[in-house]
Amino acid sequence: MTTMTRPAGPPQQTRTPRAAGQKRPFGLVRHSLALAVRSLIKTIRTPEQLLDVTLQPIMFVVIFVYLLGGAISGSQHAYLQYLLPAIMVQTLMFASIATGVSLNTDVEKGVFDRFRSLPIARSAPLVGSVVGDLIRFVVSIVVLFAFGYAIGFRIGTNPLSTIAACLLAMAFAFAVSWIGVLLGVLMRSPGAVQGTAFLVFFPLTFGTNMMVPTSTLPGWLQAWVKINPVTDLMEAARGLIIGGPVAKPVTQSLIWIVAIIAVFAPLAVRAYRRRA
Repeated sequence: MTTMTRPAGPPQQTRTPRAAGQKRPFGLVRHSLALAVRSLIKTIRTPEQLLDVTLQPIMFVVIFVYLLGGAISGSQHAYLQYLLPAIMVQTLMFASIATGVSLNTDVEKGVFDRFRSLPIARSAPLVGSVVGDLIRFVVSIVVLFAFGYAIGFRIGTNPLSTIAACLLAMAFAFAVSWIGVLLGVLMRSPGAVQGTAFLVFFPLTFGTNMMVPTSTLPGWLQAWVKINPVTDLMEAARGLIIGGPVAKPVTQSLIWIVAIIAVFAPLAVRAYRRRA
């Protein structure tokens, strides 16, 4: 008897898990959301991470309003109305630093080595870290407005306009979080990330009309305040919350949000890939 042999066909190509994962639609979005949930769970299990976004805005309001408000504007209530929208912006700016610090901690502990072995997009861990920290922004805003209302702050426009101001500030904080992410990838320790980020964000937040009108500042400082993107955001927040011009500062803030993300998000992803 003769044995019939089946002719060999073309070799079967096996798809690796990574290749299969990359071909799935909306893979980056799904992977980023999954890692954002991880970041959210980590925050819930360690609530002390929220101390900076809950106690810090209250401390700033108390210090500025009750120690300086009477001397600066003559009325603590009037100064509270002027100051609180700017404090919201400042708090979210500082809260975005934690994104870079947390990311750097995960990198140093080897968590991102595990991520690199998974069939996910390389940028997914970075996007997930930024999106996951949005809960910190929400908590900060709720605590700030609750405390502000308890001591006499009142909205001068309407709830929808106020929500728009909060969303605009959160979008700006999301954008500047990519600066923190870039520092988190480049720096060698969480302490270095935090120190460098404060050096960057302090001139941006305090070099504004947060505490006093621009016209009262020295000429050289007015020049910086007028080109500072955070000034536009604070003016937009004031206009939307207590009333005032909104078209120009809101438009400029949106332009800055797009520009910051367009510059620093690709730089952060590129630095992460090089470090990988």
